[in-house]
Parts: sequence; structure tokens; C-alpha cells
Amino acid sequence: MKRFAMLFAAALIGAAPSMPSIAREAPAAGYAVGAQYDTTHVYVAPEDFDRFVASFVATFGGTTSKQGVFQVTPTPSQTLSQLILTPAGTVSVFGFKTPIPSPFGQERTGYLVRDLDAAVAAAMKHGATRLVTSFPDPIGRDALVQWPGGVNMQLYWHTATPHYAALATVPENRVYLTPDAADAFVKSWLGFSRGRIVSDEKATPGAAIGQPGKTYRRIRITSGYGRMVVIVSDGQLPWPYARDTTGYAVTDLGATLARANAAGAEVLVPAQADGDRQTAIVRFPGGYIAEIHSGAAR
Repeated sequence: MKRFAMLFAAALIGAAPSMPSIAREAPAAGYAVGAQYDTTHVYVAPEDFDRFVASFVATFGGTTSKQGVFQVTPTPSQTLSQLILTPAGTVSVFGFKTPIPSPFGQERTGYLVRDLDAAVAAAMKHGATRLVTSFPDPIGRDALVQWPGGVNMQLYWHTATPHYAALATVPENRVYLTPDAADAFVKSWLGFSRGRIVSDEKATPGAAIGQPGKTYRRIRITSGYGRMVVIVSDGQLPWPYARDTTGYAVTDLGATLARANAAGAEVLVPAQADGDRQTAIVRFPGGYIAEIHSGAAR
């Protein structure tokens, strides 16, 4: 089993020296390792797996790990698994060949941490609930947590230290909440991530989330885990808004959308102005929906 784990690690992230034991006291940046190690989790049907991977790489560029079939949950299951490393963000793709054990498939992201037990304890201290207690996987350990407002995330740690190139642009974790939960979520996330609020716009024009004539609150946050935008509205959102859990920053939105379209993706919301940005929403083969934007990073 140990040999299998190391072989899988080498296939996924490349051979690397063992990670030394890290002190339980979090450094100034918390337990984050870096934005390039934070992955959006994408679940697609096995028959759509290769089409999605090819389309995503054609749109954003980058490379992939070797595809394989693994058990990545604490209870019996089998999934196709592959990592996509693009200059605009990292994606973990899963194509389950068996039924997906609950609550897997409901988590939006996986965040690499320096010390899993300490990071989970810190998350709980700041208001998170454990959905799945820590468990081993073929290349390390994982846990699933839920933040106020029902925001699910995976925290993970690798047995072998990964070494990924820095991102050209850092994606945004896009969190849609109502006023009932927004402040509690932001307080919890800032406490855990040791991040800071970049901007808190109380009355952003609602056209950007399909609500022309209304306004919403938009909170932008940065931390060692990358960027986050918290979108606070009445929740009365037309499709596909709130299905986009990640926003990808690119230098040329028009060219990116053209590549996406040529690679089989569908533009659900055409490019539109949103303050100092141009934004669009795209659905890739297999159903994954993403926001893509260009313009000033804030």
C-alpha cells in the first residue's frame, strides 16, 4: 500500500522529498501553502471526463497529471481522477465509476494545508463544522468542512511535498450567500485564513448577477489561499448564477471565449461590463460552469 501511494504521488505531482513535520503553531499566513495548490473540484460523468479535460486545457493552457482510477473517499468507491494545472488555476477532476458517497461532490474546493489536524482544529475554532473527519487517501490525508452559510470545502495534506509553478493569474472562489449568513461566513473565513478584505461594496449593480434594477453587496477577500469574492444577494438569482463556484482571470477575455467555444464549451452569459472588468459565464463539456473575467485585479 505504501508503494502504491508513492507511485500515485509521483504520477500526480512528480517525485518529491518527504514533507517534514511542521510545528502546530500556524505561521503568519495561517496553514495555506499557496494559491497554485488550491484546486476547484469538478465532478463529471466518466463518459464526459476526457472531453472536459481537453476543453479546459484548450481554453486556459497548461498540463495534466496522468489519469488513473483511485479510491479518494474513506468508504469504498472508484473514480477516474486527474489534475489540470493551468496558468489561471488548478482543477481536480473526478469521474466516479461508482455511486458518490455523501457528502463528496458538494465541496467546491480543496485547499492544501501545512498541517491537516491543526488546520481542521483552526477551522472549527473559527466556526466551521467537520462534515467528514480526517482520513487517508493514496497521497496524503483529507477532511471536509462546512462554513457558515453551507459553504463546503476540502482541506488536504500531501505525504510528498508538491512543487507547482506559480499561477499567472489567481482565480476567485465565488461564494453566493444571503445577508443571513454572509457576515458570519466572512468572519469565520478571515479568522481561519488570516486574510483581509480588499473591498466591500454595499450596492453593486445587480446586472452582473442577472438582477438588473437591483443591487447586491460584493466583498473581495485575499489570503494565502488565494482570492475570494462573496456575493451577497436576496438569493433570487436566475440560472446559471451561483452555479459558478470559481472565477478565472485572463488577459484577453474575447480570445479565451473563442478558444472555449472552439473546444466545445458553451457561453451561457456573453461578455458584459462589470465595473472595471469584463465578465462571462461558460459551461464546459460535462456541465462544469465557470465565470471568466478580464480587467483590473482588486
